[in-house]
Amino acid sequence: MSAGSAIVRVARGVSWNAALAWQLRAVDRLGRDPSAPEAILLAEHRPIITRGRGTKPGDLRWTDAELAARGIALRDARRGGSVTFHGPGQWTLYPVLRLDRRGRDLHRHMRLLEETGIRFLARLGLEGFRVPGRSGVWVAAPEAAGGRAKIAALGVAVTRWIAWQGLAVNIAPDLRVFREGLVPCGIPAAEGGVTSLAERLGGGPDMDETGRILLACALEVFGLAAESAFPAWIRRRLPPPDPRVEEALHALRLDTVCRGARCPNRAECHGKGRATFLLLGPGCTRRCGFCAVERRDGPGDTDADEPARVAEAVRRLGLRHAVITSVTRDDLPDGGAGHFARTVAAVRAAVPGVTVEILVPDFAGNFDAAAIAIDAAPDVFNHNVETVPRLYSRVRPQADWHRSLDLLAFARRRRPAMRVKSGLMVGLGETEAEVIAAARELRAVGVDLVTVGQYLRPGPSALPVERFWPPEAFARLETALRGLGFSFVAAAPFVRSSYDAAEALEAARDPQRAADG
Repeated sequence: MSAGSAIVRVARGVSWNAALAWQLRAVDRLGRDPSAPEAILLAEHRPIITRGRGTKPGDLRWTDAELAARGIALRDARRGGSVTFHGPGQWTLYPVLRLDRRGRDLHRHMRLLEETGIRFLARLGLEGFRVPGRSGVWVAAPEAAGGRAKIAALGVAVTRWIAWQGLAVNIAPDLRVFREGLVPCGIPAAEGGVTSLAERLGGGPDMDETGRILLACALEVFGLAAESAFPAWIRRRLPPPDPRVEEALHALRLDTVCRGARCPNRAECHGKGRATFLLLGPGCTRRCGFCAVERRDGPGDTDADEPARVAEAVRRLGLRHAVITSVTRDDLPDGGAGHFARTVAAVRAAVPGVTVEILVPDFAGNFDAAAIAIDAAPDVFNHNVETVPRLYSRVRPQADWHRSLDLLAFARRRRPAMRVKSGLMVGLGETEAEVIAAARELRAVGVDLVTVGQYLRPGPSALPVERFWPPEAFARLETALRGLGFSFVAAAPFVRSSYDAAEALEAARDPQRAADG
């Protein structure tokens, strides 16, 4: 089989529910987007017993109270097979694959999962084999009934010819759970026991090393090539930061979204003497899944002198276009709109002729508050919708797609000559068609500048990257969005809403330049 690409993730200490959610998102992505790569998750779980559809009475021996005393969760699994244990010392391989492109042969898929386990064991000097009438991978175990024991179990689910769930391989788990707490996979001890790599080799194998080998075997067996954690088009050499920018920001006690959101363009923008100012921070009252800005619990104050300090920074840095944003402050009656207006006025007074762009939150749908910011007459009114409507509950749980659209439409109506801008991220599980549909809605409410960039996970607590969009996908997207009638479109991996914002405004004012790209 020729190698396709697969999104690969490795997670240790992950809950079974989190692994299930990851698989279901991958299934949904493959079902929606024909161009999306397949996916493999390699997980070491927190202790849990799962029951498949084939579980019989008596397969689980420990009571709920006994499980709770041992810190073991219990869940019903959406797969075939019986009851089994997942926990520390065990790798569970979850390939999410298109069976419709692999012959629609579920039996063959299961045999390939077993082949993955057999090749894995062979690389560690152990012979694995199949047992007729039983699934999984077995090894010789002279002390067990029949002289054999199961070392890897499999369970598979299929949704619209997309296979998920997979193969659990015992590296060095607590085997007492299998031997005392349940009838693993519904197989009684008289027909063979359960063992582990550590038991067979007489020592504790390294989890990191065995995980690497198991993943390599899976990619080989299924004819896949792993997408790099950072593909070639994401890796780049950054210029050294310009100390003048950091020195000015430090001296004036200013926050920037460049630092707060861990923007990948920070060094480049600072090298050009630019920064995007972050008002009312650094703490945010929202809990968006993509953001690295620290969280605020409870009400906070506003810094009355901050507008003047921003204006002084614009003057010192010689900016011809100032981009000003803020954290979301749901604790303030006007959401910070008045602070935006005062900052715009201060910048204009300090630097005549400068253009100003404000990147605002949704003001919790308070249009009276939004009007305060709009009436400050910024050259660009920017509000990012961030992602497609379907993903809002996961990506922006405290926001609302239609509320954001209404805000952008209100800005267009209230000040028709003002430029209205919005931005999206890709890489969170959306499809190309969904992004185009979202952009069409933005254009319909009067947005005339739009940006699309690759989501990059800013830290371990943020949502994982579901897919790195290749440059050719961004090129297709930019062409499609230009066809919707925007006066400016930027779509590329490192594009951000405030990145090269001055050039974006200039291009929007010059339709021919925008058309020429």
